[in-house]
Amino acid sequence: MAEFKTLPSDAPAAQRLLNWVDNRFPLTKLYNEHLAEYYAPKNFNFWYFFGSLALLVLVLQIVTGIFLVMHYKPDAALAFASVEYIMRDVPWGWLIRYLHSTGASAFFVVVYLHMYRGLIYGSYRKPRELVWIFGCAIFLTLMAEAFMGYLLPWGQMSYWGAQVIVNLFSAIPFIGPDLALLIRGDYVVGDATLNRFFSFHVIAVPLVLLGLVVAHIIALHEVGSNNPDGVDIKARKDSAGKPVDGIPFHPYYTVHDILGVSVFLLVFSAIVFFAPELGGYFLEYNNFIPADPLKTPAHIAPVWYFTPFYSMLRAITTEMVYVLMACVVVGAVLGVRHSGLRTLTKVGVVVAAAVGVALLAAIDAKFWGVVVMGAAVIVLFFLPWLDRSEVLSIRYRPSWHRWVYGVFVVNFLVLAYLGIQPPSPLYERMAQVGTLLYFGFFLLMPWWSRLGTFKTVPDRVQFAPH
Repeated sequence: MAEFKTLPSDAPAAQRLLNWVDNRFPLTKLYNEHLAEYYAPKNFNFWYFFGSLALLVLVLQIVTGIFLVMHYKPDAALAFASVEYIMRDVPWGWLIRYLHSTGASAFFVVVYLHMYRGLIYGSYRKPRELVWIFGCAIFLTLMAEAFMGYLLPWGQMSYWGAQVIVNLFSAIPFIGPDLALLIRGDYVVGDATLNRFFSFHVIAVPLVLLGLVVAHIIALHEVGSNNPDGVDIKARKDSAGKPVDGIPFHPYYTVHDILGVSVFLLVFSAIVFFAPELGGYFLEYNNFIPADPLKTPAHIAPVWYFTPFYSMLRAITTEMVYVLMACVVVGAVLGVRHSGLRTLTKVGVVVAAAVGVALLAAIDAKFWGVVVMGAAVIVLFFLPWLDRSEVLSIRYRPSWHRWVYGVFVVNFLVLAYLGIQPPSPLYERMAQVGTLLYFGFFLLMPWWSRLGTFKTVPDRVQFAPH
């Protein structure tokens, strides 16, 4: 049993209360470990706002979601009307609903920017592999949460979007039809589907999301934050054992983040009050029409933050499968010609390539579209082992690496745009090229990330007070 700490009888009441709590719960210890005595690099820039902003939006979504659940009816006959009731009759209900709907898009904006910061500064490299993996798991869970929440307003796009996405699971060989039936709870998207998605959106997925966020933060504070220079601040410490290039997270970065929060809230509030639909991207106009199983919208597309992956799904046609088969063959030839591989490994590469080509030829292209869409997210988990660069940060990599990252970002945005547009032969070809570029960025990274002349990484962080 731990020994209790005692205070003098004349100690202030507040101090005695805090001591009473600390003897039973490590409140001060947690505060010191994760705020006051957690040393972060002193050269953080604006890219480091987005982690705290993601946490802010998560809290916003939970709070607004609680108030929405008080009035929402998870019933196919009442769901759309209950949303209209919230918008028109519940005091400030319109504000709560717009905060929640805009918050969903804002969540993905800050998460995408947060992930991009990790990408350019190598925050996924050793020893932060688990931090990155937990972050990718958060992203995947967030996608599931957003998809399930998108069905709940029970508008036209909610209904038909869910119909299209759930039907994709039926393309999986052998188990596909049964899996789609299990997800829907019925033979078509209906009341059973709505109740399942509501339960997962409100209870199950948020619990997983919160657990992953806690794991992400604990893992981060265990190994320490990365910085724009990619320098380990724990390598140099003063006589007290504190990093000489670090500063306590509180109060320095808690105050520093107020700037990011202030700018974010200004932009966020402007959208909520003046353009909550944002031209149909944040709230699609078809979703203001009640769900009608007998009337299919002219063009069905997911909400904007899913569209890059939806583009890759649509890009996988029969012709594209032939291209993928050619890519597998080329990859196998290059692998066999690699002098560093043992004979047994080369045989394994040839066998794996033959099996891959056979599967690509035998299974319908629709299934491979689902595989590619899923692989576009799963490949992110392997980034710590795909990047073989000598340095972490893009600051000290060859200059042309910036162009590679720039092309990747532009390509991702083009894929997002194509996913919103109606299908056409031109857009299909562009999406196919974009899909190859997306996967080429990651799968060729072990090769291109080692090329070029790298700059010398400084021993200490480069920082100019401002």
